[in-house]
Amino acid sequence: MPAGELLKLPRSFYDRDTALVARELLGKHLVRVWRGVERIGRIVEVEAYLGPHDLAAHSSRGLTARTKVMFGPPGRAYVYFIYGMYYCMNVVTEREGHGSAILLRAIEPVRNVEGRTQGPGLLCNAMRIDKRLNAHDLLSDDLYIAAAPDAGAVAIAKGPRIGVSYARHWARRHLRFYIKDNPFVSRPGQRQFMKAAKLGRRRPRPRDPLSICNLSGDEAVPTSS
Repeated sequence: MPAGELLKLPRSFYDRDTALVARELLGKHLVRVWRGVERIGRIVEVEAYLGPHDLAAHSSRGLTARTKVMFGPPGRAYVYFIYGMYYCMNVVTEREGHGSAILLRAIEPVRNVEGRTQGPGLLCNAMRIDKRLNAHDLLSDDLYIAAAPDAGAVAIAKGPRIGVSYARHWARRHLRFYIKDNPFVSRPGQRQFMKAAKLGRRRPRPRDPLSICNLSGDEAVPTSS
């Protein structure tokens, strides 16, 4: 599907409740134009980080040089570096000063996307997204999110976010949303996990760096910013 057939999301889409925006991002298309190549992936998994009161969010540490993008206007990309070699892309939501964002965890390749995309680090590698796109306006022509005009409803599953066990009661909040039974989701839900185990399938590695990219400042491995 060429990007010309997609409808770019307006800023008003992002300027709403973060959990609602997270759910509605599922099934939308992430578009990245780089060196003349148009890459498109369908968003199948996200995590919502609700603001400074959310102990799993970077913004819980207040306004810093790193988090100022999260506290900025909605509809901007928040891109940060992790494990000294991987990038994670987030979408800033709600009013300026709120400090909330949504982590893009996995996409389903649609056009010109090569390599694995099941995990935020892998997603950014495949889509050629790096720190230079931090604070980038998602209403631009080289990085944006769009809807297919004929897109139908998707079945949404939810569960706890990945890699945020330190965040006390926030670690148990079901703020990870994904398209049910989609093969490009980075981590299966508990029912899918148990089903795979019964069928003798290989279980996912518990600490794959490319599948853990939370919005705190306390990743298990030291991070760069």
